[in-house]
Amino acid sequence: MQNSIEVSIITPTYNSQDFIASTIESVQSQTLKNWELIITDDCSTDNTVELIRKYSIHDQRIRVEQLKKNMGADYARNNSIKLAKGRFIAFIDADDLWLPHKLKSQIQFMRENRVDLSYSSYYQIDESGKRNGKIIKAKNSLDYHDLLKNNYIGCLTAIYDTQRIGKVYMPNIRKRQDWALWLKISKLTDKLQGVEEPLAEYRVRNESISSRKINLLKYNWKIYRDVERFPRFKSLALLTRFLFYFLIKKIN
Repeated sequence: MQNSIEVSIITPTYNSQDFIASTIESVQSQTLKNWELIITDDCSTDNTVELIRKYSIHDQRIRVEQLKKNMGADYARNNSIKLAKGRFIAFIDADDLWLPHKLKSQIQFMRENRVDLSYSSYYQIDESGKRNGKIIKAKNSLDYHDLLKNNYIGCLTAIYDTQRIGKVYMPNIRKRQDWALWLKISKLTDKLQGVEEPLAEYRVRNESISSRKINLLKYNWKIYRDVERFPRFKSLALLTRFLFYFLIKKIN
């Protein structure tokens, strides 16, 4: 029997009261209506959960789960994936936004081209939600070896098809778990394709760890060594290559 829910949307939250309403409303504005939004809260100490519940009361497609202790975004996302009932798994974090036609356009693209994991270009916005003029362009296609170089997929744009590859979970690491998931999926299928059109807006926050990528080197190392289980020398070579291209990009 075909699942009645087409898309399950995965969102982790932690002290996200300033942005979560805008994120939820961008999901509610989707032209594709057959979705569920599963938000797993990682023990927020602010009003995040109360805000989500106000939306869920009026929209039964929205549900909120709470972890019993702070575990990290990997556990929060995996908890939502476990509960997901949709054929397609999509991701959006609690401070990002989708354009209204995002789901419809991207899933149509996946169905027509038999794509197992899709992703798109996206805009960058500042904390106030204003676009800063920068577009992160999606690569036309990716494979495992491409992804070893860098995380070329914006998590807020990614969708994978459980009917074709099953449910795939994120490794339990504090950061870069989305990159580790794309690597895992790329070992299951070569059907990874990008949508050139920007379909989402990524919020660059002043305190965001991802805005200080140099500090993520230790998590790159963990992926190479602990997740992919590469020898020390190969891990060091991959890390050096990542750092080299990062510094070149900063200079240019």
